Amino acid sequence: MKKFIIGFWGYPHPDIIEKTKKNYPNAEWIDLDIDFYYPKTNILPESYCKIIRNIIDNAMYLKPDLILAPIGKDKCDSGWFASKILMDLGFNVIQSIYEDLEPKRDVIICDSNMPLYDKITTITAGIIDSTILDTACNLIKSGEKFKNNPYTFTPTPGFWGVPPNDLEILKLFPDNTRVYGWTRCVEAGCPANLDLEMYVDPNIPTVFYAQAFCAKSQLAKYLADKYNGLYIDIDDYASNSIKAKIEAFLTLR
Repeated sequence: MKKFIIGFWGYPHPDIIEKTKKNYPNAEWIDLDIDFYYPKTNILPESYCKIIRNIIDNAMYLKPDLILAPIGKDKCDSGWFASKILMDLGFNVIQSIYEDLEPKRDVIICDSNMPLYDKITTITAGIIDSTILDTACNLIKSGEKFKNNPYTFTPTPGFWGVPPNDLEILKLFPDNTRVYGWTRCVEAGCPANLDLEMYVDPNIPTVFYAQAFCAKSQLAKYLADKYNGLYIDIDDYASNSIKAKIEAFLTLR
């Protein structure tokens, strides 16, 4: 029997996630944001946000039985457009808007000494399965793992932005990297909280990342200029020059 597949992107409304879990307890959940290297389609322009192109390409290849599609300020207009395109193509799509600005969780993982790659992937995995967040936070708070060391003599860098298409660039950063931007909002459980998204510690050197052709590049460039950080945008995967620029910034700052 074919397994029921649920595709999603961004941060679907928690009530819809829980209802869908009850309706389809044995379903396989797949984050359509991620680049799984499936065949590309020609549905969207080549010069467009790679994350949104991933959503369309993955959906066309995997043919999920149900798609949960955030379309409000918790995602972006491109997510809204993508949901309409997929509906027009015959997919069963549930749209949601989750714009509650009140934080639901303490920010712990973003400020821990967990490796940056693990921080980002743990936070995004916790969107569907909150026990993943609970387990990581309990380990951090107990001191068993990833304990923050406030007395470190190494300058603490920051990473601002959304989970990048090229997750490998996160491995360029030291473990004590603080996470800001939309990803911080996701851990707090309020993905549409723009004030929290724009918050950074002005005293630490921060890399402000945006996916090329994403509207958030407006925020990333503005904040990088304001706080003397490094602004980068990447279309698909990071070039060697981008990697060298990040490494130089982290070393020299």
